Amino acid sequence: MLQCAKSSVNRHFLLKLSVQFHQLHAKHTHPPYNNRHHDEDDNNFNRTQNQNQEDRFQLYKSWGQHLLTNPRVLDSIIRNSGVGPGDTVLEIGPGTGNLTMRLLEAAKKVVAVEVDNRMVQALQTRVAEHGFDEKLSIIHKDALKADFPDFDLVVANIPYGISSPLVAKFVFGGYNFRSATLLLQKEFATRLLANPGDSEFNRLAVNVKLVADVEHVMNVSKKDFVPMPKVDSSVVKISLKTEIPDVNLNEWWAFTKTCFGKKNKTLGATFRQKKKVAELLNLSKVTSFNGDIVEHECCNESDDEEDECEILGTEVNLFKEKLVGILRTAGLEDKRPSKLSNGELLYLLSLFNKAGIWFHDQEKPRDINASFAGL
Repeated sequence: MLQCAKSSVNRHFLLKLSVQFHQLHAKHTHPPYNNRHHDEDDNNFNRTQNQNQEDRFQLYKSWGQHLLTNPRVLDSIIRNSGVGPGDTVLEIGPGTGNLTMRLLEAAKKVVAVEVDNRMVQALQTRVAEHGFDEKLSIIHKDALKADFPDFDLVVANIPYGISSPLVAKFVFGGYNFRSATLLLQKEFATRLLANPGDSEFNRLAVNVKLVADVEHVMNVSKKDFVPMPKVDSSVVKISLKTEIPDVNLNEWWAFTKTCFGKKNKTLGATFRQKKKVAELLNLSKVTSFNGDIVEHECCNESDDEEDECEILGTEVNLFKEKLVGILRTAGLEDKRPSKLSNGELLYLLSLFNKAGIWFHDQEKPRDINASFAGL
């Protein structure tokens, strides 16, 4: 009997010691984070809190509604953005306000653009509870269609589906701002950061880097979002250049679209394609013929149609030689666009334009969204 009692005491003592050890281990490996704003922010990666957030709203992945919940990442974004007490900050897609609350504390004013009415109401309620009503202005509209008021900085968790046209709107939209600190899909950020010679170098990087500098800030795990996306994210910082090349942007966008249609093809191969040659021939108004000239390069029954076909074919061939001749003059016939700097591309475009070769219909209006769709 005495031995059984002693064994029971030992088991009780060991169990108590084990509990104390795990409590001490948890205390030193997971330091507490003092939230300044709302329980929704201070999740400490708490699954129950995240589930409550999902239950409150049905988040639409098609709208890119992935809420960043890691407080350390949120604070790091604020630090790296350089926001100060005199700044007006533009935020796109604030959601329930995890980033917004921190911006309101650091900035003079926040302009939040949100398309989802449920999020607008939740954000208004949350901001009112913390007494920041007068510092927040909400634009309830699609960010691609909204007119932005003057702002000093952009700080935002960008919806993945509109990343390309939205970045284009910032850098080509005529806005005067210090920088844009953006949380983007990692793959998109990698393409935005790519340089000539990189495997990811593309038309997006070429166009953005014409007018802005892009730097990598940090990577963010997909586990830091609710609901969790399929891919990781990255934070980049975009700053407008003080001096930009004197180039017609419509021409530049259309020109780079032509060059990077098959970025690993040589420029000589690209500008020898019959369809492209005919398209540029018509666009440059070298001939009075309309439509796709290449489609008329066929043998017809009438002698008149055969004569016309021969004329069209001659025009196309002469124009093709003109294009290739310009490439040779620039020393770029055998070069791939993915290897070229913006300076080399600008030089080539200037040679084409001086020769009366154009890439954009001058009568058509400027359309940033169309130019960046699918990038």
